[in-house]
Amino acid sequence: MCYIKAEDIFPKEIMDLIWEYVEGKNIYIPKKEGNRKKWAETTNTRKEIKIRNEAIYEEYNNGIDKESLAKKYFLSRKSIDRIILQEKRK
Repeated sequence: MCYIKAEDIFPKEIMDLIWEYVEGKNIYIPKKEGNRKKWAETTNTRKEIKIRNEAIYEEYNNGIDKESLAKKYFLSRKSIDRIILQEKRK
């Protein structure tokens, strides 16, 4: 994340208002509600997790125990249980 100096983008009148509330502090200005993206919308992460979860479920159905799956995929046993339950419901 890069920072932009507020003084470089806001007019003096707005800077005077900002200084009344948060002088010398970092603030975060979120995107407008309509401009927000869903988690992993711009990457392949959702697809990769879907493929991983399907593989976990297939391996479980082929007899691999949950502890081995947890170690193989570096997940907790609880996460493996959750993934198997979700995949079973599909």
